[in-house]
Amino acid sequence: MRSRVSSVGLILRPSPASGFCYPDHIDRASLDALPRLPGVYRFIGHDGWPVYIGKSVCLRSRVLSHLRTPEEAAMLRDTARVEFERTAGEVGALLLESRLIKQMQPAYNALLRMVRDTCALALDQHAAQPVIRGSGEQAPGRMLYGLFGSRASALEGLRALARRHGLCPALLGLENQVGKRGCFSRQLGRCNGACIGTESAAAHAARLREALAAMQQAVWPFPGAVGIVERGAGLRQVHVVDRWAYLGSLDGRRRRLAGKGKEPPRLVDIDTYKILAAPLLGGAMELVHCTVSGGVVSFGPETA
Repeated sequence: MRSRVSSVGLILRPSPASGFCYPDHIDRASLDALPRLPGVYRFIGHDGWPVYIGKSVCLRSRVLSHLRTPEEAAMLRDTARVEFERTAGEVGALLLESRLIKQMQPAYNALLRMVRDTCALALDQHAAQPVIRGSGEQAPGRMLYGLFGSRASALEGLRALARRHGLCPALLGLENQVGKRGCFSRQLGRCNGACIGTESAAAHAARLREALAAMQQAVWPFPGAVGIVERGAGLRQVHVVDRWAYLGSLDGRRRRLAGKGKEPPRLVDIDTYKILAAPLLGGAMELVHCTVSGGVVSFGPETA
């Protein structure tokens, strides 16, 4: 189709979708079943495995827009049918989409496929120096502090903590001590002198734990897991999150997370943090305190 000139002189170019027909090999019943509601959709390949996963606040409109896009012809050729899973709203759709893409690794999803685990500063029970660990590397007597997208950012976070609180970089493993003069930060007046005995090791360790606790409060300001309540289109869901680890969602009165009674893994993913950080820390969500044991969720009182 050629461009044409309107009656008022405007050049009207043809739509890229002009002449494009819906693929007749995609199961029409699976398309007709799509609701105009929020959720996650999956383009299922001829082998039964997802080739693409997406989310939308209106499943029907979003999926049909794919079918009208000639640039996605290769993906459509590989698709046999479309499946969907409803969510109460956009938050649930974002969380579920991110999890499913990482689990199933669809061929046509360029983003979100990498499981980008976060890092934390780990301090064992009797240790005087924190080390960098994956945020899921919990152990008896170990406390995890902070949330960082990489080891480099975790290291910089530890340096910033030392500067703010006058902690000794040498005792934290960030600098080498030079003779009796102490660490370089001490020579600049930025260290309280634990490296040369001006401050006792016990006092320094106490201040370190206090500084780390303040950091943790800023990162995850709850005593444990919380449930994010989301309502929409006759559906109520509670999205269970513990220190930025998305454990799953519960519909209605359900109390057991998916996983056949197993405790869901507490994998803190940076994409989950990006989805939830601003609305959760900004007080824009309805929350309930909860505990998770063996995949069963027990709820406490609502919180602001």
